[in-house]
Amino acid sequence: MTYSEKKVYRIAFLLSLFTIFYNILEGLASMIFGLEDETLSLFGFGADSFIEVISGIGVATMIIRIWKNPQSPRSRFEINALRITGTSFFLLSALLLSGMVYNIFNNMKPKTTLWGVIISLASIAVMIWLMNAKKNAGKKLGSGAIIADANCTRICVYMSLVLLASSLIYELTGFAWADAIGAAGLAYFSISEGREAFEEARGKECEC
Repeated sequence: MTYSEKKVYRIAFLLSLFTIFYNILEGLASMIFGLEDETLSLFGFGADSFIEVISGIGVATMIIRIWKNPQSPRSRFEINALRITGTSFFLLSALLLSGMVYNIFNNMKPKTTLWGVIISLASIAVMIWLMNAKKNAGKKLGSGAIIADANCTRICVYMSLVLLASSLIYELTGFAWADAIGAAGLAYFSISEGREAFEEARGKECEC
């Protein structure tokens, strides 16, 4: 392995560490403000961030493995991390949908969704940068696994856009169901990510 390849692998690993720590901070902020403002979509977004931490740890492990031996098979730890991630996403989607139904029937509304707007805008900027940085590293290394991880980061961008849209709509119009619709959108992407994680664990095409 050349010096330049080692350098790029180091960058890819640092990007995975950044993903983990950023999601921890984002998750804490989202869940705290989501509870305080009674915003289901923001709280769910925060819970998703913590699930992404589990996924990020698996990705970091994958990068180290490929770095040391590009031909090595996926480790048991990586497979278990994917299964835990998939299960967590399915549970989150069930909780979000249950919360959505409960809020609609009880006519519950957020106090404000301003923090949802702020956090989602920050997340969109960070995740787009992260996606491009991972994709650049993957292309330089010719690593389909790292490129696929970059593509999976795109889902985080979509979820941030859903949070931004629902938060803005509620903040500007006071539309009662905006938060519930946002939670439903997050549930949809959580189901998608959960299914993808289980497919990866079974050794199918996606190499997130």
